[in-house]
Amino acid sequence: MAYPKVLAMIMAGGKGERLFPLTFERSKPSVPFGGRYRIVDFVLSNLINSQIYSIYLLVQYKSQSLIEYVRENWGLSALIRNHFVTVVPPQMMYGKDWFQGTANAVFQNMNLIRQHKPDLVIVFGADHIYRMNIRQMIDFHLESNAQCTVAAMPVPIEKASSFGIIDAEKNGRIKEFIEKPENPPPMPGDPTRSYCSMGNYVFNTEMLVTGLIQAERNKEYDFGKHVIPNLLKEGERIFAYDFSRNIIPGVKPYEESGYWRDVGTIESFWSAHQDMLGEEPLFDINNDKWPIRASHNDLPATKIMGGEITNSIVAEGTDIKRAKIINSVVRRGVVIEDGVEIRDSIVMDHVLLKKGCMINRAIIDSYNVIDEDVQIGHDSEVPFFRTTTDSSGISVVASEKPRGKQ
Repeated sequence: MAYPKVLAMIMAGGKGERLFPLTFERSKPSVPFGGRYRIVDFVLSNLINSQIYSIYLLVQYKSQSLIEYVRENWGLSALIRNHFVTVVPPQMMYGKDWFQGTANAVFQNMNLIRQHKPDLVIVFGADHIYRMNIRQMIDFHLESNAQCTVAAMPVPIEKASSFGIIDAEKNGRIKEFIEKPENPPPMPGDPTRSYCSMGNYVFNTEMLVTGLIQAERNKEYDFGKHVIPNLLKEGERIFAYDFSRNIIPGVKPYEESGYWRDVGTIESFWSAHQDMLGEEPLFDINNDKWPIRASHNDLPATKIMGGEITNSIVAEGTDIKRAKIINSVVRRGVVIEDGVEIRDSIVMDHVLLKKGCMINRAIIDSYNVIDEDVQIGHDSEVPFFRTTTDSSGISVVASEKPRGKQ
């Protein structure tokens, strides 16, 4: 039997307000991550590694950076009709409104579904850090004879009240969707954990179209809050796919099983970077068997004149004089002068750190110039005037990118 024809619709339009000021001039999926990536690279890499090549990215807010990044780094073969990564801004084909929610974003692009005539439509978010073999989720969907399948992450039951929770039967069939319940139901066979919805879906195309039309008539615009609960009320076959069972080749024994992070806050964004550090990181970015594809660049190799570098990631084109870098991620094209100390921090592209400045538990966004002897972050004697301090205590200096730079 031929494998079903799959079309991917990726939600990449989020404002990312809790990531401010990193999202001051860019959308959340476009925020740089790690040494060489942007957040959107993770879902796109998972799709390509899963041999899913028909991909629409639905964008909305502050999308120019993401549009140019995808154009420069994610072009697939123009010779093969169904191999593409295409960015789709709001077309307003059904009115003058921008996307009102995740379901409305797909509804407004129903013409693309009709054009491609897929058997299955997968609807995923673009703002999480994880590896996932999406084919395994599709296989589960087919084996279960499901009309819709929802990716489910097991979470400790004592923390489940913070999430949208799935109440499922032993075979995975969903009984109920519950938003942030006081008494969350346990997942089948494990009273210590609950199923949290990851916001990733596989739909039979006919079922998706039916659900979207019904929701639109009711002026309901979200998959998790409206479309899925409505389908459950109709008695449709909706299943939960246990993400913890997803098998990724090349994952090291020391990595966290089923690693998945929503990097929607400054603290979670910073913590996910820390998860990549150490001899046995929770999430090892180096995996030749399931690579996360990085952006292209023509920068030279990093140049190190001296100093001390401990437990850190340093990307291409960086020029390090005699500095100390500890437990940090330094992205591309950074210049670090004599006497600089960077500790527990993230320094993004093309930053200049002048002599003697100290960065501690901070995020310095792209193209900043930090003057001599300036202290930013934890234990700073004089707060830097351009710093935004998150409730977690992490200091963030917004981008100083010149016009035209992304």
